[in-house]
Amino acid sequence: MSGPKPTRVVIAGGGTAGWIAACGLARQLGKLVEVTLVESDAIPTIGVGEATIPTARSFHEYLRIDERAFMSSTGSTFKLGIRFDDWGALGDSYMHSFGTFAMRNWVAEFQHFWLEGRELGVDAPIGAYCLEHEAALAHKFTTEGNPQPSYAYHLDAGRYAAFLRAVAERDGARRIEGRIETVEQDPETGDIAALLLDHGQRVEGDLFIDCTGFRALLIGETLGIGYEDWSHWLPTDGAWAVQTENTDAPAPYTVAAAHDAGWQWRIPLQHRTGNGLVFASEYLEPDAARERLLGNVTGELLNDPRLIRFKTGRRQTMWSRNCLAMGLSSGFVEPLESTSIHLMMIGVTRLIQLFPFGGITPALRDRWNELSLRELEHVRDFIILHYYLTQRDDSDFWRSRSAMEVPASLEARIENFAEQGQAWQESLELFRTESWIYVFLGQGLAPRQWHRLASLMNSDRLKQALAQQRDAISAQVAAMPSHGDFVSSYAPDNRPA
Repeated sequence: MSGPKPTRVVIAGGGTAGWIAACGLARQLGKLVEVTLVESDAIPTIGVGEATIPTARSFHEYLRIDERAFMSSTGSTFKLGIRFDDWGALGDSYMHSFGTFAMRNWVAEFQHFWLEGRELGVDAPIGAYCLEHEAALAHKFTTEGNPQPSYAYHLDAGRYAAFLRAVAERDGARRIEGRIETVEQDPETGDIAALLLDHGQRVEGDLFIDCTGFRALLIGETLGIGYEDWSHWLPTDGAWAVQTENTDAPAPYTVAAAHDAGWQWRIPLQHRTGNGLVFASEYLEPDAARERLLGNVTGELLNDPRLIRFKTGRRQTMWSRNCLAMGLSSGFVEPLESTSIHLMMIGVTRLIQLFPFGGITPALRDRWNELSLRELEHVRDFIILHYYLTQRDDSDFWRSRSAMEVPASLEARIENFAEQGQAWQESLELFRTESWIYVFLGQGLAPRQWHRLASLMNSDRLKQALAQQRDAISAQVAAMPSHGDFVSSYAPDNRPA
């Protein structure tokens, strides 16, 4: 028996989003799809989303990508978390690290045991009970150990797109060079029928993926799907980005340092450092933001600063007719928690799971849209939390953030933690309970009460259990090599994924 006729998937646009989509579809669905990606070398990509979260490792494992080949090809480093400076108050610093706490059960998460220990005089910070937290602060790293650290990557976005392209093309994806001049629609159904390129080629397809960035050529300009603006919660609308030479060994974490109208990132790679300054133009003029960035970076500049303008929000529908949007064309939430690449990866993973082999149906399309919206709103709420939960009153920007009305879904989380120390991760939500705890505590929200299960333990036993955890983590971290030494073993090579 012959198999089903291959579904023609046309991806408009390359960059990280386009090649993640092409690589995922070609590698997982094989001959069931014909993947064609259209991009133009004359159109630059944004290319600054260079930090990931641990789901990137899962995606790579899903695609059977060799980690050493990826690290060597992209100049990547390892990432154990994000260090937040000056967010809760000026002079404050905390680490949002990956990983989980060991002491927990189905009744009460670890923060309740830790809070009970604080009541008994145990003054160690909560991060002392997390391997990844302590390793990050010590600039240590290894992929070995029991437990193995939970980690992500810092990567060069341009090199990463090229790496994924090579993988996708080996798996049968086809690239066409050209600028899209016209998007042709079926006169009867309104579906997209073909892309007409500047050199005259016509590229037909059954399913189209819009990876054309903020322009949203297919989903927005052609199909007319509007944009839901979230800037009343997240008013930052610009970022200057620049690359610099490394001045010291790379740290195993991203730095996000708040300033009076936004924040600045620092992402260390093997061969350079990525820097950027995110700002709200209502409170800081672009030229002033550029000068502030240049005054804060270290190392020689490797390129001229580049201005990126954006509006936080999402497409009202991310899959319409026979076109779905991925990456910036689907929406944008600023990169504070390194979620952009994750949203691309989970978007194509859901498409593979819900692929329309028998033709696109409203029920299938609605399901993909529902899951995508739920995840994006969860990310949105977590980002808003960083701005809202602050004691900073040194600028109009921060006073406006702490005074804003937050989504009801976020307000409920804040109230539950403030009143009872409760934090949670719902099914299909991205951020773990630990992530919420780090930001709540790191930005100064102390619970008034907590679950008292731990009070049933003998106080000496609880103190001993907490001390044993700290000691075990300290010993494991002490035995790790430095992150710089560990990364140096990933010399560039050309081995296939």
